Amino acid sequence: MSMLKSNNAQPKDVEPRWPVVVALVAVGGIYMALPEYLIMGPRWLLLGVVSVLSVPALISHHTDKNQLNLVLGYVISGVITSALLISLFFLINALPRHEESASALLRSAVILWLTNIVVFGLWYWRLDAGGPHLRWLREVHTEGSFLFPQMTQYLGNDSRTRKWTPDFIDYLFIAFNTATAFSPTDTPVLSKWAKILSMLQATISLAIVAVLVSRGIGLL
Repeated sequence: MSMLKSNNAQPKDVEPRWPVVVALVAVGGIYMALPEYLIMGPRWLLLGVVSVLSVPALISHHTDKNQLNLVLGYVISGVITSALLISLFFLINALPRHEESASALLRSAVILWLTNIVVFGLWYWRLDAGGPHLRWLREVHTEGSFLFPQMTQYLGNDSRTRKWTPDFIDYLFIAFNTATAFSPTDTPVLSKWAKILSMLQATISLAIVAVLVSRGIGLL
């Protein structure tokens, strides 16, 4: 039996993309609350770029132009990843000058921490098992870079999870756990690329939480 779903499946069976769009717009919105010295360009730039790129990405998804959707997805992820790293660099660079207030420092740390979660949740979602489109084409999700609990249930012949496949929320949950507990908790990381990204995310989260937030509390 083929492990791929029929291409004639109804569009409603495809993983919905609105959670991804909501997360991207939320990041662009809260990013505008950062102090000006942490932003490259005007405040609205990130939200504007993400919004503009999301429109053709959604259109290409609904019109089955999967290669274009893939490229646009990587571009969007690259944009918000660059914004996160640039702002984090600016913030660390500004610490020795003691120019920021405690409230501004804490607000910036929270915004960058939340952005960190969305950025890596997107990368996990886009890269695991060939990406969302290829995952959807498969009947079940039994192979990937993350060992979800549902995968072990399927391998154990649990009929409830025979057609289960992870969506964006599942990868956002992994990113949240990595940023909070510095580990993926109930979902082991299997592949090298995923381990590298998890280490990078945990490092960024540690810099934000342990260094920036502790400095902000000390200024209170």
